[in-house]
Amino acid sequence: MNTDSMMNSIAEAIEKTDTKNDSDYIGSDGLIYCGKCRTPKQKRISWFDGTEKVVGIRCACELEKQKQEEEEKAKREKAAKIAENRAVGIPDAMMREYTFQNDDKANPKVTKIAKNFVNNFETFKANGKGIVFCGGVGTGKTYMASCIANALIDQGYTALVTNFAKIVNTLSGMYQGKQDYIDRLCGYDLLVIDDLATERNTEYMNEIVYTIIDSRYRSHKPLIVTTNLSYGAIRNPNDVNKQRIYSRITEMCYPVAVEGKDRRAENINLDLYNLLNK
Repeated sequence: MNTDSMMNSIAEAIEKTDTKNDSDYIGSDGLIYCGKCRTPKQKRISWFDGTEKVVGIRCACELEKQKQEEEEKAKREKAAKIAENRAVGIPDAMMREYTFQNDDKANPKVTKIAKNFVNNFETFKANGKGIVFCGGVGTGKTYMASCIANALIDQGYTALVTNFAKIVNTLSGMYQGKQDYIDRLCGYDLLVIDDLATERNTEYMNEIVYTIIDSRYRSHKPLIVTTNLSYGAIRNPNDVNKQRIYSRITEMCYPVAVEGKDRRAENINLDLYNLLNK
C-alpha cells in the first residue's frame, strides 16, 4: 500500500468513527462533547492534503478512567512482582510471616534499629553497610532479619534470606556456573545470611563462606548476618581460619545485640500446654 492509499484509509476510518453516546451533545463549534464531563470528544486537525479533519479524542472523564485503569494495572503488576520476589528471596514460607506487623515487641530497641535500617536503606545501601545480629538461641535474630527483608521486598527491593548450608548444597550440585551463582547472590539489594558459625568448620566450607562474604563486600552491597556468637567472639576469634571471615563481617556490619529468653522453647511449651488443656 502506497502512502496516499494508506492516508486515505486512515481518513475514511476517522470519518466513520462514531464517538457520540446518548448523553453527548454537539457544541457550538460543531464538535461532539461528553454529556458527563462536558469536555470535547473531538477536535479538528490539519490533514496532509491541506484539508481539515475531525478526529475523535478522549474526553476528561475517559482520560481519568484510562488513568485509573493504568494505575490499577501498575498496582497489580507491582503486587505480582513483589510476590515473585518474596517467593524467590524468602523460600521458607514461615519466614514470609516474619514482619514488623506480626512482631511481638518483646525487644523494642532491636525492633527500632531494624525499622531504622529499612527507613534509611538507601543510605546503608550506598555505603555497603549492614547489620550483624548477635545473641543466644531463639532470641529473635532471624525474625528481625526477616522483618527487614520482608519490609524491603514490600518496597520493591530484592532480598534473599539463606544460610551457608543451603549455599554449599547448591554449589556442590553444580558442575558449572558456580561463579554465576555467586554473582547472583551479589545481585540482590540485600543478602541475609542466617545462623553464621553453625556450618561445618572445614577448610572447604570456610573458603566458600569467605568467598561469598568477600564477593558481597566487593560488590559494595549491604549484608545482614545472624549468629549465636557474641560480637566479642567475632571481633577476636580463637580460630585462625575464621579471622579473615569475621574481619570482613565487622568491616561491613554494625553489631546489634539481641537479648532475651529462648522464644522457641517458650512457644513449644505453650503449644504442649494448650494441647493438654483442650
